[in-house]
Amino acid sequence: MIMASAFGHFGRRSLKFSRSLRHILQYDPCSIAQRSASEFRLFHLDRKREASIPIQMPALSPTMTEGTIVKWHKKEGDPISPGDVLCDIQTDKAVVSLDTEEEGVLAKILKQENTKDVLIGSLIAVMVEEGDDWENAEIPTSSDSSSESSQSSGSSDTETTATPTARIRMSPAARKLLEEYNISSPHTVPATGPHGMINKGDVLKYAQSKNLSKIDLASVKAPHTEKPTSAGKTSAVQPAQAVPRAPPTVSVSPDGGFQDIETTSMRRVIAQRLTQSKTMIPHSYMSIECNVDAAMNLRKKFIDSGTKVSLNDIIVKAAGYSLQRVPKVNSHWAEESVQVQSSVDISVAVATDSGLITPIIRNAVNLSISQISTTTKELAVKAREGKLQLQEFQGGSFTISNLGMFGIGEFSAIINPPQTAVLAVGTSELKPSVEGKPHSYLTVKMSYDSRAIDESEASEFLEKFQSVLENPSTLLV
Repeated sequence: MIMASAFGHFGRRSLKFSRSLRHILQYDPCSIAQRSASEFRLFHLDRKREASIPIQMPALSPTMTEGTIVKWHKKEGDPISPGDVLCDIQTDKAVVSLDTEEEGVLAKILKQENTKDVLIGSLIAVMVEEGDDWENAEIPTSSDSSSESSQSSGSSDTETTATPTARIRMSPAARKLLEEYNISSPHTVPATGPHGMINKGDVLKYAQSKNLSKIDLASVKAPHTEKPTSAGKTSAVQPAQAVPRAPPTVSVSPDGGFQDIETTSMRRVIAQRLTQSKTMIPHSYMSIECNVDAAMNLRKKFIDSGTKVSLNDIIVKAAGYSLQRVPKVNSHWAEESVQVQSSVDISVAVATDSGLITPIIRNAVNLSISQISTTTKELAVKAREGKLQLQEFQGGSFTISNLGMFGIGEFSAIINPPQTAVLAVGTSELKPSVEGKPHSYLTVKMSYDSRAIDESEASEFLEKFQSVLENPSTLLV
């Protein structure tokens, strides 16, 4: 496609050049060689400029607003073919490899390795077509650099805050939706339109993922300020839209009372999503106590046969079995409807140095306990190494968070939107029974979105879960 479009452009340039040549022959035959050479040089420069292919920071996850260049796999002057990996980018969730469908030569790397907080849409590199002079390739003009220079030159607060919005291209319909959903920063909306343009569908998808509701713009009256005119009168003007400022830099106190720890992009996103979840989702809670003697015996049988499984693997299988029988809990909240998911995809919380991440066990209900164990271990290793692919942690229909290995008896977890429920699992404890023999019990507490799940549905799910966990032989069928 690139070659075809480039050929069409060069064909038009050649036609323009031939017309110019005919013009020279008609009016100034003595200067044909000199002027045609000049025309050719101009044509070559235009060709080189048009052949430049900008490479921008992409949106590699729905919640990503900026990224960090971890490693470049190509260096300047290297040939590039479709499917080649250009670089590794750390998103708000994991390290993702950026590949390309273009063909050419990597001319300039504009963002070096370990460059942090690169905004989506920012220019990170430039390619040229094969055969072009890559060493002298021109860098496309970027509004990103002009905005940085305007900020560093001491521009006013209004100019500085207005600059980020000016860097974003969007359709009129998208701009209106941003206002209706009260989205103050368009940088948070992943753009899928041509040349990084935000379209209507991008805003609707973002608003749905964040459970945002429309506001009545007519009822929102912006305050007016009085601006003196040249005639000495005053006129009403709208105040500039406020853009959230970056948090102030905290310095260490003289007595050494505290120490700053840099917040990773993952932890910033976690903080935003947790705040959104607790403020926007009406959490309800329900817990149940399960006898896990039979589950522990089943685990021992697996280990004795040479297959290492954990109690959590059996819990995941039991949850998948229960979700299949109470499908309302296996759902997403879509603001105006409940979307029951066709596949039981269970997210399992994994703690990493950068923060909590939830890799997904796809189609868990149809996997054996040993398959769940193998999948969970592989995903946990990739999560801690930051090597999860996008499809391995984005999505999911239900979440399990297990703190039993830390000795936590019972806790409440926060729902991961757009999911409607999360199961918090504590540690097992020995408790005496009426016959005097101690049994192992663990308490699970489900947090559920009361907009999507009724109390009767939540209790039905927990009863199914308790029943199958206490009789795990049904999971082997």
